Amino acid sequence: MTIQECYRQLGGDFAQVEKELGSAGLVKRFIGKFLNDGSFSDLCIAMAGGDRDKAFRAAHTLKGVSGSLSLTSLHSSVSQLAELLRAESENIPAGADLLFEEVKRDYELTASVIRAFLDSDHR
Repeated sequence: MTIQECYRQLGGDFAQVEKELGSAGLVKRFIGKFLNDGSFSDLCIAMAGGDRDKAFRAAHTLKGVSGSLSLTSLHSSVSQLAELLRAESENIPAGADLLFEEVKRDYELTASVIRAFLDSDHR
C-alpha cells in the first residue's frame, strides 16, 4: 500500500498534508507517529471516568493531531466531540457518548489502515 492509497482509504487529504509537511517522506514519518500519540487513550479513560475537563483536553489534542495530518473523517468527528465537551461544566454533556462512539469508530479505522500501511512493502 502506498501512502496515497492509505489516505484514500481514510478519506484523508494527502495533497494537503504533503503540501503542509513538504514531502511524502515526512507524511510517512508522521503518520507512523500517529499510533504513538496517547490522546485517544486519554480520551477513553476520561470519558469512562466522567471527567469532562480531561476528556475535552484529550479530544482537543486528538483534533489537532488528526487535523495536522489531514485525517478528515477522524478530525470531523473529534472536532464535534471537542466542541460539545468545551462547555464549562463538571459533567460530560448529554450526547457526548454518541459522539464518542463515532470518534472510536473513526479512530479504530484510522489506526487499522495506518497499521496496514506500515506493515506493507509499498511504503
